[in-house]
Amino acid sequence: MVGVVLALLATPALADEAADIHARVLTLDTHIDIPADYATPKHDPGVRGDMQVDLPKLAEGKLDAGFFIVYVGQGPETPEGYADAYRQAIGKFDAIHRQAGQYPGKVEMAWSPADVERIVASGKIASCIGVENLYPAGPDTSKIEEFYRRGARYMSLTHSGDNHLADSANLLGQLDQPSQETHRGLTEMGFAAIAEMNRLGVMIDVSHSSEATTLQAIEASTAPVIASHSALRGVYDIPRNLSDEALKALAARGGVVQVVAFDSYLRPPAPEKVAATKALREELGLTSAAAWKAITDEQRKTYMARLKQLHARYGRATVSDLADHIDHAVTLVGIDHVGIASDFGGGGGIGGWEDASETGNVTAELVRRGYGEADIAKLWSGNLLRVWRAVESAAGLQVAAP
Repeated sequence: MVGVVLALLATPALADEAADIHARVLTLDTHIDIPADYATPKHDPGVRGDMQVDLPKLAEGKLDAGFFIVYVGQGPETPEGYADAYRQAIGKFDAIHRQAGQYPGKVEMAWSPADVERIVASGKIASCIGVENLYPAGPDTSKIEEFYRRGARYMSLTHSGDNHLADSANLLGQLDQPSQETHRGLTEMGFAAIAEMNRLGVMIDVSHSSEATTLQAIEASTAPVIASHSALRGVYDIPRNLSDEALKALAARGGVVQVVAFDSYLRPPAPEKVAATKALREELGLTSAAAWKAITDEQRKTYMARLKQLHARYGRATVSDLADHIDHAVTLVGIDHVGIASDFGGGGGIGGWEDASETGNVTAELVRRGYGEADIAKLWSGNLLRVWRAVESAAGLQVAAP
């Protein structure tokens, strides 16, 4: 790792300092997406392969813990749509547990902050679960407890597209277009979902939510709220990013924003790159939410390979851009309310942090900017674990001391 860090830092002394700090702090990534057939021979996390996150890359990059994501895209709000989404969600819950069962000497399921710390101290990777988009829970709140029992410790209300719980930040399948604000924020069922998550001790995630949804969720929750993978509108003003007003409100209630390493959220792309990416999607027939949902492995491989070529030609965000967003959030609300997420497997990955093996480069950039070890430890896991404990405590759960 030191060799990689040296490429980013001005002196070997700083590189060695960054490597030492990275080795000591507990690193936790709050958003790692998985394919539907994760932990099968086709996508075996125990083998170093094409995925941005696998167990060898996690070990190489000293990424100690992660929230693996149960994600299902927004679909029709019909009995058939909910049933299919639920089936897909359960498949991903099963896959995450299957990973731990297949590699018990390397990874273990974490159900609490104390579990995370114990598992990492034992030399294993702590595997947590987050739910991105509560659409699969269906038209009532009864399945939220089932998801909790299956291991979910944070849940987001929306993804791309408004749903029966709340408004999204974006139109369905169009991250550069704001949502229609169908409900002007939370629905009655959305408020009920927040109350249920508060009761269970589940962290509420406002990433992908509209401004109104975000502010209403923060106000309605009796515990701190997180944004599990969001960048900052104060640096790059797009609907998907968290506004300064929302960030201040989140911090005022004790929450944390996990700043995400997602190229198109961190800085404006070159117009030529936008046009080339659009042309590529049209060429491959990936022009609708339905097409992305039905994407084949061959299409995905072709798209990612060609997209990599576009990144090389036109440039992409880097760990420096990620740190700009971290700096902005720290300046605005303080070090205690900021964390880090990759969104690997879901579009994340930037220059210097292309996959889990390069995680040390993020720490290196923070050291270069003058962050000390105590603050880096907060950014990598301390703040998120604090919020997690606060959410459990607010629910009346017995919480182990840090």
